[in-house]
Formats: sequence, structure tokens, C-alpha cells
Amino acid sequence: MTIALPDVSVTEKASSQIALDWVGMEGIDLPVTLVEPGYRRELSATADLQVDLPDPTIKGIHMSRLYGLLERVSEGQALTPVALKTLLADMIASHADCGSQHARLRLQFKLMAKRPALKTPALAGYKAYPVTLEARLIKGVFSLTAQVQVTYSSTCPCSAALSRQLIEQAFIDSFGDYASLTPAEVAIWLRSNATLATPHSQRSLATVTVPLVEEVDDLGLLALINRIEGALGTPVQTAVKRADEQAFAALNGQNLMFVEDAARLIKGCLNEQAAVHVQHLESLHPHDATAWAGSVL
Repeated sequence: MTIALPDVSVTEKASSQIALDWVGMEGIDLPVTLVEPGYRRELSATADLQVDLPDPTIKGIHMSRLYGLLERVSEGQALTPVALKTLLADMIASHADCGSQHARLRLQFKLMAKRPALKTPALAGYKAYPVTLEARLIKGVFSLTAQVQVTYSSTCPCSAALSRQLIEQAFIDSFGDYASLTPAEVAIWLRSNATLATPHSQRSLATVTVPLVEEVDDLGLLALINRIEGALGTPVQTAVKRADEQAFAALNGQNLMFVEDAARLIKGCLNEQAAVHVQHLESLHPHDATAWAGSVL
């Protein structure tokens, strides 16, 4: 004979009868499949998911129902806006007995992309880009945002100008009395003195949040990352040899930027609804420089 197991979430009433905005789980591990043009990869993700609990008398929601529904966006199923909206609708339907009308889901993972070296043929390495997807279904209205983080290098324009001035003055001190110089003599001097002063640069972070529409077939994350890196011009590198390191130094010299410049460059390559936050993790100061562009979504 099978003995029925107690379910106090059904048989007992809440002691304090207050409606709750969100109830659910955080930090659930699951695999997700990201499919985009030229890209398909299974990634390790964590999920947070909740529904509202408007009935103040109900003691608790059915967490196992929500957990089971996560299979809709794992097990090899491609992440799409439609798939996420369907999951949210199923979450609400699974809690009809609780009166739930809203659902939300947050997925966090790292998009892995193979990046070639700047100069060396066949040399490449992987970069991980943190991604957060936030999907909501509120009284039948679906919204979806994607947040990506891109690491890049930034060289300070002010520091570059100050460094050039020191090198210029050193050149005058060395050759101020000379009537003429050959290119070879100048080259010899530069070889020993061009780094008399060097501008400071640092690893920097761009966090970009954009709204996504339901009608698209894929999330467009890799295209978004490529657009951001293209606007900045100085993405950090993976595998390098000396020729690649030299090319990277040239990119930094050609793309000097304050934190304000970086925020404007990124915002300028995206739609007006994008929110941009940049951080230059200063090598000169013990604090960071930051800038924002666009409203926080």
C-alpha cells in the first residue's frame, strides 16, 4: 500500500497573509545551446527563475514544477526569444492554482569564441564573454534584454601627450645644436630613447545591455560583441607572438581613448535603447575611471 506523502504547501495556509512579488530559485546549473550564424556551442549556465504569488493565503509555490520546465531551454534546444517566452508562459500556467500572472528568468553564461592572432597565421585562442539574459512575461507582455561584457585595452590620450613631450624635449636636448641630421642618426636615437616615457594603458571592461525582440531567430550575441570590439579597436588578445604583440601596440597607439571616448564609441555603434557602462581599471590610480551612456534598462 502506497502512503501519500504530506504536502504542507497545499494543506496549510500562510501564517502571515501577504502577497509576494517573486518566489522561485537562483543558481540552478544547466547546459544551454547557443546557435548563431557560424556558431553553435553548448555552454554551462546558471538559471534564476521565479513567478509571483499574489494569493496571500497560499503557503508556497511548486518549485519542482519550475525546475522541470527548465528542460525547455536545455537538452540541446537552441536559445531563442520564442523559446524563452514559451518557457515563461509555461511557468505561469504551471502555477494557475497559485494565481500567478508574472514570470521571469535570468540566464548567465560565458560565450566562448575563438579569436585569431593579429598577424601570425593559424594562431588563435579562446575568449570568454560573460552574458546575462533577462526575460520577463508580465501580464502577457514579453520583454528580453541581453547584457554582454567585453574586455579591451585603453591607452590614455593625456598620458600619451605627456610622454611625447618628454621625448620631444629629450630630442631637442640631444640635437638642438645640430644644423642637420640624417634619417639614420634619428633612427639610432629613437631606438634608444623613444621609450624614454611611455603612456599608461590598462585592461578595461565594457558592459552593454540591449533589448531583444521576440521576432528574431537567434539572440545575435556574437554579432553584438563583434560590433563593440570593432568600435573600440583594441580588444584584448589570446595567443600571441612578437609580431602580434607589436600589432597590438600599434592598435593602442592608433586608438587612444579616455573612458568618455570608449563610452561614446560603443554607444555610437548601437541603437538608441542600448545602455553602456565602461570601466578603465587604472594603472596610474588605485581607483577606476567609469562612464555610462544610455538609460539603464
